[in-house]
Parts: sequence; C-alpha cells; structure tokens
Amino acid sequence: MKTPLVPAPEHFTSRLRSPHVAARVGLWLGICFGICFLTGLISHYAQNPTQPVPFPASPSWGYRVTQGLHVTTGTAAIPLLLVKLWSVLPKFFERPPLRDARRLLLHGLERASIGVLVAAGIFMLTTGLMNASQWYPWGFSFRATHYAVAWIAIGSLVVHIAVKLPIIRDVLAGDVDETRHDRPTAVNEGAVSRRGLLRTTWLASGIAVVASVGSTVPLLRDVSVFGVRSGDGPAGIPINKSAVSAKVTASATSASYRLEIAYGDRSVSLTRDDLLALPQHSEILPIACVEGWSASGSWTGVRMRDLLDLVEAPAGDVRVESLQESGPFRITTLQDNFARDDRTLLALTLNGETLAIDHGFPCRLIAPNRPGVLQTKWVTRLEVFA
Repeated sequence: MKTPLVPAPEHFTSRLRSPHVAARVGLWLGICFGICFLTGLISHYAQNPTQPVPFPASPSWGYRVTQGLHVTTGTAAIPLLLVKLWSVLPKFFERPPLRDARRLLLHGLERASIGVLVAAGIFMLTTGLMNASQWYPWGFSFRATHYAVAWIAIGSLVVHIAVKLPIIRDVLAGDVDETRHDRPTAVNEGAVSRRGLLRTTWLASGIAVVASVGSTVPLLRDVSVFGVRSGDGPAGIPINKSAVSAKVTASATSASYRLEIAYGDRSVSLTRDDLLALPQHSEILPIACVEGWSASGSWTGVRMRDLLDLVEAPAGDVRVESLQESGPFRITTLQDNFARDDRTLLALTLNGETLAIDHGFPCRLIAPNRPGVLQTKWVTRLEVFA
C-alpha cells in the first residue's frame, strides 16, 4: 500500500488517540500551564523597578517556592504536551468543510487558535528549558519575550478550553475506555491500554520532575541527574555570573575600592575594613534564581538601614550600583520596604567565610524574598531617592 503524502484522520486507527486520553492529559497540562503562568507573573512583577504595590519581603522563601514551582511544573508539562499532541494528531489532518462558508470560518478559527496554542506552548517550554540550562542561543530578551508569549499561550488555552468544554466535561465524567467520542476508524488496540498510557505519562512527568528538582529541593540533589545547580560553588552556593565574566576582578580587589553612600548632598565613603568595623548581623536567607535553582546560606554583614542612617536618609527607594561596567542588572532598585527590613544586608561573609569574589567580594546585597538577579554583587554605590 502506497503511503499518502498527507495523512488523513482515518489513517490513524489506534484507540489510544482518543478524546478520553487527550482530555485527561490536557487537564494536567492545563494545571501545569496555569501554575507556570501565575508564578511567572510573580517573577516578572518582582523584577519591575517600579511597583505600584511593593513586592513583599516576607516570607523570605516566597520567591524560592514560586520559582521552584514555575520550573518544576514547566518540566512536568513537557511529557504531558508530547502525549497530548500525539493523542490529537489526527485532528491536524482533518479536511476543512470547503462547501459550507459558515462551518469553514468556524473551522478556520478553531484551527488557528489551536495552532497559536501549540506554537506558544512549544516556545514557552523549549525556551524555559534552555533558560534553566543557562543556554541562550537567541538574541532577544528572554524575560520580555517569555512574558509576552505567556499571555498568548494562556489566552489561547482559555479559548481552547471554552470551545472544547462540552466534550471535555463529557469525557472526564465517563470511563476512560468509553468509545462514544472516538473516531469511527479508531478501532485497533494500542501497545498498551488507555490506563496504561496514562500511567506511563504520569510516570514520565514524575521522573522528569525528580530528575531536575534537586536544583530547588536539597534532599533530592543526589537523585536529580539533571539538577544542573546542585549546590556546587564557593561556600556551597552556586553562582551564575563569575567575576571574570563580569570583568570586575581588578576593581573588586583593588585597594582603592570604596563604597559610596549618598542622599542628596550628603555622602560617605567606606572601605571594606570600614564596613567590617560597623555592627555585624547574620541572616539565613536563600538565593533563588529565575532558572529555578536556589540555595540557602548564612550571610553576615551590615544592615542596609544602618548604612542609610549614615547619611540620615529617610524612607525611600535605593539605587544599587555594581562595579560591573555593563549588563542589564548593573544598576538595580531596592524598594524602600526591602531597604528598611532588618534582614537586608550588605553581606561581607557567607557561611563563615570571606565572601568569594564570584559571590560579590568585597560586598553584595542580600535581601529576603528577592530574585537572585537583583541581589547585586560587587556593590560600589548606594543612593537613596526619597
């Protein structure tokens, strides 16, 4: 029998490609997409320099949990999306009703919404996985693009659910082996039962999560073979950007280093020894990054509010500058609620060791519940805007 160039739905005869399977996999895929969307919004908002409602400093582990959930559910969604696409593959080859203009229009709109959903879903999961691996072969802004496509993905998902809701409700209420909604040509048994296929799908998602979640859950680091951030690094804390890549090695170790603190026409200049001579405080706080990895450390240094008091600065946001000469996070904004929090430090040591240069020597910002990219390293200037 000659294989057709373009398959038709009747060429797919497996009973496994059923709405009963697609709806059950789609339910969990939708849950994963929903969690990814909400936790992604949290991360995007936390990185905004201006926030109408201040991002909270408590709980200190909040961002760690939301980013861990974001990457974990995104990872679990990959096997789910593959099985979902496989189960509905015959639908992609349905012939359009060319002789009925109204049906043709509705058919075209439905196909277009599904096409957008599939493209957006694949884009989000693929780029998210590459981001977690810190591999950026593209030239666009990951954060801005990921945020924009997330709205497209979740919007097309809502449209898809609304269109398919009657059949989704019907098949989810029935037994998975029912055939009422099957295609007439789907008559052949598959290599496994439908329940077997679903169990295999859940197992694949579970394995994908366990294999990567060690970057977030320390207890699972020994079994997470893809947990690329497993606690390696100076003082047991991983690093994303080294001093060499930031080109700050010479300036960070120079005897001429000074920390400038400014408010209006008042300013002070401090050496690292000056900072060490100020009252020291210790806090156990996590570093949590958008790639999903996180790790807790015991940070010791000077409270930010004590430093701001040196220039008699009132409440206000703080502009934090790094020794880096370039980079999107060379200058960050520390909102007032973080600056006045007792747990926010300009850290000088980590886990009892002098701060390693890759962790931000001579000093770095560490604040509770703040994205890792905003925990500025190699700090050289603080300026208060009241």
